[in-house]
Amino acid sequence: MIPLKKLLIIASFVGFAAAALLPGYDSNRPQANSEKNARIIALDSDVKEDSYRWNYETENGIKAEEQGREADGIEAQGAFQYTGDDGQVYSVNYVANQGGFQPQGAHFPTPPPTPEAILKALELNARHEAAGIIDDGQYNAAKYSGAPASPAYQQNYARAQASAGFKRF
Repeated sequence: MIPLKKLLIIASFVGFAAAALLPGYDSNRPQANSEKNARIIALDSDVKEDSYRWNYETENGIKAEEQGREADGIEAQGAFQYTGDDGQVYSVNYVANQGGFQPQGAHFPTPPPTPEAILKALELNARHEAAGIIDDGQYNAAKYSGAPASPAYQQNYARAQASAGFKRF
């Protein structure tokens, strides 16, 4: 039987040898080789105490620009464009702020319309909430009988609203 220490050393050598034999990554994209050495043909940058601005362009058609300012964090807006392998120019405009990164581009997919059943459920939820019927996950006879909600139920709802995890829109 081979001691565990020797087995570990042998396994390590086999692993290193196998990794050394793996071929390197070679992209089969048509533009990959020209992009590796694309030169920057324009570059501008202006950084101030409370704002910044930069832009650049490369010889293979990539362009990017951004400007931002210090607010409650950094608020930035910018754009970039590049030519895809299909020859099409892709452009993206974006805003980045407390709402997150919000890109827009003609090539982005659009979401499908909201299903009718979901729209009806949202409408029903809004009507129930306006009538004082709130679903806090507990059974409530008033929700099904039409009777007004009991004070105990209303207190439980207020307590649930105050707890973490409930956000009222």
